[in-house]
Amino acid sequence: MLQPDLLGLEISKGELRHLSGFDPDDIFRPSIFKNRQKRLNFFINELIVALALTPIVIGFIYAFIILPIIGSSIKLAILLLIVVPTLVFLGRWLWRRKVSPQSLAKLLDEVDEYHKLIEAIDINDQLASSGNLQSNLEDREKVIAALKLIREDLVRALKTERILRDNKKLIAQKHELLIDNLSNLQALQASSEASEYAQLLNQSLQIALDVQDQIRKLRKM
Repeated sequence: MLQPDLLGLEISKGELRHLSGFDPDDIFRPSIFKNRQKRLNFFINELIVALALTPIVIGFIYAFIILPIIGSSIKLAILLLIVVPTLVFLGRWLWRRKVSPQSLAKLLDEVDEYHKLIEAIDINDQLASSGNLQSNLEDREKVIAALKLIREDLVRALKTERILRDNKKLIAQKHELLIDNLSNLQALQASSEASEYAQLLNQSLQIALDVQDQIRKLRKM
């Protein structure tokens, strides 16, 4: 079970849906193809959807096109059973690629990396509580502080992406959409001693850099 200070750091799917206006699972993300398990899950889910839609599509085609024009045909029915799932699969793939904002997909990738850091801290906590790892509370607090800053930037980035996507003319608006936490993260990193948390701080800084680079790209759109 996550420690109390880690529970508040997670960004739930519900919050992501609220911030972005999209269900995260509906966003096409090219990065999933770099991970074997995610790639397999993607194809399995898409195949299940394609097979579920196949009877509906075939029934419509057969009842309103084939029967009135050609009449009953087993060969055409078998052909449809092969062709329709393939077309549904490809059609959904192309449609999701078209409607999914790539800027949002990249931000969701950063959210995944952020959650991996939380999981890493949780594992360290479990090892420390079992006596297999000596925990450095000061360094742990620095990583938690870094993650809080990254969470703020991720939330702002998701809000910014949605605002610019919904109303591109809003780019010229005077409100400052991004507060730079990078200097604070760098200060935390500089003061950190070598420990099991030092690498987590480095990863935190990289996520912060990636998120802010993505926001700069958004603001130039």
